Parts: sequence; C-alpha cells; structure tokens
Amino acid sequence: MTGSSDKTQQPKRRFHIPTAEELEKRRVEAEQLLSNTNIQIDMSTSILKPQHPVDNTPSEPTSNGTNGAQPTTTTATAASPTPTRAPSTPTKQARAYTQMVQVNELQRGNPLLSSIRNVRWTYSNTIIPDFEVGRSSCILYLSIKYHRLHPEYISQRIEALGRSYTTRVLLVYMDTDDSKVPLREINRVALLGDMTLLLAWSLDEAGRYVETLKAYEHKQPDIIRERVEDTYVGRLNSFLTSIRSVNKTDVLTLASNFKSMDKVACATVEELAMCPGIGELKAQRIYKAFNDPFVLPLNE
Repeated sequence: MTGSSDKTQQPKRRFHIPTAEELEKRRVEAEQLLSNTNIQIDMSTSILKPQHPVDNTPSEPTSNGTNGAQPTTTTATAASPTPTRAPSTPTKQARAYTQMVQVNELQRGNPLLSSIRNVRWTYSNTIIPDFEVGRSSCILYLSIKYHRLHPEYISQRIEALGRSYTTRVLLVYMDTDDSKVPLREINRVALLGDMTLLLAWSLDEAGRYVETLKAYEHKQPDIIRERVEDTYVGRLNSFLTSIRSVNKTDVLTLASNFKSMDKVACATVEELAMCPGIGELKAQRIYKAFNDPFVLPLNE
C-alpha cells in the first residue's frame, strides 16, 4: 500500500513559484511587522530597503512609453575611496632630453660645438637662446668679429629672449686682438639686458664654460664661492693675501708686530720693511694698498 501511494503522489517541485495571492499576503504580513520602522517594501524586487524621500517631479517619458526613472538598485555597496592617479614619471626619452644641452638650430656649423665633449647635446628648433643648459639657464654666444659686422645682432637677441630665464649668460669669444672698443659696447648691452658676461679666449675654453654650466645646473652657488673662515685670523688672511706677493706667513708676522689692522694700515714703508720676511718691495706694495686712491684722476 505504501509503495502504491508513493507512486500516486505528485513529484515535489525543486523551486516554488509564489502566486499573486501569496505575494500580496507576504506584503501585508511584512507591513504589519515593520510598521514601526522606517523601512518600506519595494514590490518590483521584493527586497526590503531603507526609505528615501520621494521625488514627485515628473520625468520625461522615454521612447518606449515609460518614464525616465530607472528602478532603484537595492544592493548596498561599501563606499570605496576614489582611486588616485599615480604621479607620472618621465620616460627615458624625456629624461635623456633634459640631461642634454639644447642647441639652437642657428648654431648649426658653429666650430664651438666640436669643443663640447663632456656633455651630450642635441639640436632644437623650439628654444630662443643659442644654448639651453637648464630649465632656467641659457647662453647667448657671440664673437667679436661677428659683432663688428653686425653690431645690432646681440641687442635683438637679448630683446627676443625676454625674461624667460633666471640665469642668463652672454658668452663672448675673443677672436681678435683689438677688442677694447667692441668689448665696451658688449659690456653695456649685457648690463642693460641683465646678462652675465663671460669671456673666452679660445673655443676650448668656451666649450668648457658650456659644459660647466650644464654640470652645475642643480648645484648650489656655495660650491664655487670662495670659503672664508669666520674668524679674525681667517678674515685677516683673506684680506692681506689679496696684496701681491703677501702670503699667510707674512700675515702672521704683521699681526704679531703691529697687533691690529689699524696699525698695519698706518705704518710707513720703513716700519713694514723692518718685519722679518718682508722686504722693501713687499713693504711698498702693502703701503700702496692702504694709501693709494681707489679712483685715479682723469688726467692720469
């Protein structure tokens, strides 16, 4: 009997599909249970979700006849931080470009380029100066012979340069012996154009200037500044050794005999020559350093 009754029973369904009456019943039961809470039932998905303010603004109908409001998704996702873009690192090509001296196309064929051996350089048609040795450093190149033929050239180049660079160098190649008059003109133009004037008596020397400015691009000025000891003896050595043929031993001799700089400045040639190691010629040089006028009269 049992076996026959089992055969007559209908097979159980693996999935139960609720009818409309069951869904309505469940909704009513859920509303009764949750009537005291701020939760409502979304019948479109049959999932409970927090109640939000209702927007009564009518939306425009879409092409299929329904309004533009999309069904609200009920899946709660944790707020994730906005991904930040990693700082872009320069490529190898960009780094290599910045490590080179940028040479203006106008300098193509300049014999100075063959003297730049210790740093890499490349031509560029986007820079205004003749050489760009850093982000804020540039060089304008000029020879004395070319300045005699085109005296207005350097003024126009400085004017076109504007204020684009902080370190501005005017490199002048002294390729002629009679350079007193043109050098005076160039010095005036460099002063008015806020340029630092550097003189080179050979192409190799000019090339070394370009190499050094590029090598010291990120260095502090203290590296090439003279170091003076912050003591009385150190300042005394720095001052007196600037006189020709006076060495540190002579400074110690003068300090031990005269006891102060004021007495050294007021000493006569005979008094200075009486110090051991200081002869007549050296005494005259020390005396002139303290007594000769800084500006000579115009008739001399």
